Amino acid sequence: MSEIDDSKMPLLDHLIELRSRLLWSFLALAIAFGISIYFARPIFGFLVQPLLASGQDKLIYTAIFEAFFVEIKVAFFAAAFFSFPVFATQLWRFVAPGLYAKEKRAFLPFLLATPVLFTIGAAMAYYMAIPVALNYLLGFGGNVGGVEQQALPGVDNYLNFVMKFIFGFGISFLLPVLLMLLEKAGIITLAQLKGGRRYAIVGAFAIAAVLTPPDVVSQLLLAIPLCILYELAIIAIWLTHRGKTKTAPEVSETVAE
Repeated sequence: MSEIDDSKMPLLDHLIELRSRLLWSFLALAIAFGISIYFARPIFGFLVQPLLASGQDKLIYTAIFEAFFVEIKVAFFAAAFFSFPVFATQLWRFVAPGLYAKEKRAFLPFLLATPVLFTIGAAMAYYMAIPVALNYLLGFGGNVGGVEQQALPGVDNYLNFVMKFIFGFGISFLLPVLLMLLEKAGIITLAQLKGGRRYAIVGAFAIAAVLTPPDVVSQLLLAIPLCILYELAIIAIWLTHRGKTKTAPEVSETVAE
């Protein structure tokens, strides 16, 4: 029992502690939002680069307040992204006192890996998936039965399109963290993960079909990494079990001596 904090807090103290953590988290979000709203236009300028690279140099807005609310959305998304480390830290500081030392060592790597994997997924969406999807979708322009068909995307429509890709890919890349946490919690086992490969592949393509446009290339850009991440989670869990197996005999020999 020495591995866990000896202090016991009544329910009211827990609620006060939770309120404090939430206040710090939302304060960080508010500060990040205040900074992001100032840089909202440059941030949106960065997000429209794939559209510009695809040959489309015009965005329109038909509602009077549409462009204004787009900047608000951009600032909020940016604030949520940049304030996530504060949210994660406050969550850790709230949960950590109730964990054993070995549980802390097991949980902390997952917490640290979350923003890294999300960023990798978001970067893949921005630099690979979005350009491919735009080239496909904007290819429907041209002469159709004597009528010139031209793409005139709206600012809000384009922002929703980009955010769907970025957050979809970012969250999907958290699959290894989710699977390893479920395994450590005893909800699933390594054998079940190995036996469920075929279902995982079907699920990966189903997720890709929902989060990406109906072109095959965009779906493959998400489905294939999801399958690879599934396999990496299995390998990581297997290595963890192997390490425990090697450690167990050494501990037994030490106790025997």
